[in-house]
Amino acid sequence: MTNAAPLARRAAAEFVGTGALVAVVVGSGIQATALSRDVGVQLLANSLATVFGLGVLITLLGPVSGAHFNPAVTLAAWWTGRRDGGGDGGLRQVAVYVTAQVAGAIGGAVLANAVFAERLVRWSGQVRWGAHLWLSEVVATAGLVLLILGLTRIGRAHVAPVAVASYIGAAYWFTSSTSFANPAVTVGRAFTDTFAGIAPASVLPFIAAQLVGTAVGVGLAVVLFGRPAPATGDAVQPRAEPDSVSVLL
Repeated sequence: MTNAAPLARRAAAEFVGTGALVAVVVGSGIQATALSRDVGVQLLANSLATVFGLGVLITLLGPVSGAHFNPAVTLAAWWTGRRDGGGDGGLRQVAVYVTAQVAGAIGGAVLANAVFAERLVRWSGQVRWGAHLWLSEVVATAGLVLLILGLTRIGRAHVAPVAVASYIGAAYWFTSSTSFANPAVTVGRAFTDTFAGIAPASVLPFIAAQLVGTAVGVGLAVVLFGRPAPATGDAVQPRAEPDSVSVLL
């Protein structure tokens, strides 16, 4: 099913969706630290809010843009569409989507800061540096990309809102990095010196690890599910199918 929404509307959905996602992540982190001093409780509150918010955003905006909210997902969808003969929207769409996602993520962090009376922009001082954290981002991003591509290839894209949100919630806890798994969100979280923040100096290694994870996820999808047949007018594609959605954190 081809998504007929104009590119400008799809870009707006990616901007709003990514911004809302970051606002949920950052805002719930601020609220959690205000209500509890227990780091475990803080992480639980932050992860639960993210799961619920992400599921709602995918359900609402998936029919408009595919609800990528994540440059890693956009790149994976473009690459697999290019390799498999599907409708990937081209590099122009990739550029527009990624720009909208990064801008939305920064806007979401600034909005969350404003909602909780923090300085609108305050660079995070939370250093996240180390090989174990970078490996966590490779694992988390690879799993996310594999999940999204796999759901499409087995005809289960309609469960993406629940499956993707559940995966992100689980990855909060089984990775030492708490599963950012999203270059745009990583950039946005550098703009807030709160629970969910990441120091600017830590951003580039995280993004590099996420891009490696994207490649690993695409490779695993090919190994586990094979290459889909060349697209026809009725074929389900990761970008175009309204229910083939995802994100990340």
